[in-house]
Amino acid sequence: MTAHRVTVPEPPADGSKPKGPASYFPSIERTYGRPVQDWLDLITAQLDDHRHMEVVTWLKTEHGFGHGHANALVGYVRRALAD
Repeated sequence: MTAHRVTVPEPPADGSKPKGPASYFPSIERTYGRPVQDWLDLITAQLDDHRHMEVVTWLKTEHGFGHGHANALVGYVRRALAD
C-alpha cells in the first residue's frame, strides 16, 4: 500500500466554496453515505495496482458512483500523490 495518506482538504479559510475536485466532496458524502476520507483511502490503495480509468470504473461498478464523482475523487488522489 502507498505510504502516503491522502487527506480531505481543509475548507477555505476565507469561507469561500472549495474549487476543483474538492467541490464535489459534500455531494459525494451525501450521495454515497460514507465520509470522503474513506473513499480517498480506498482509492489510494487501488492506485497502487490500477490505472486512473480502471479505478473510476471500479467505483462506478462496485460502489454505484456516477462518472463525475468517481473521476473527481481519483483525480484528487492522483494529484495529491504526485506532490
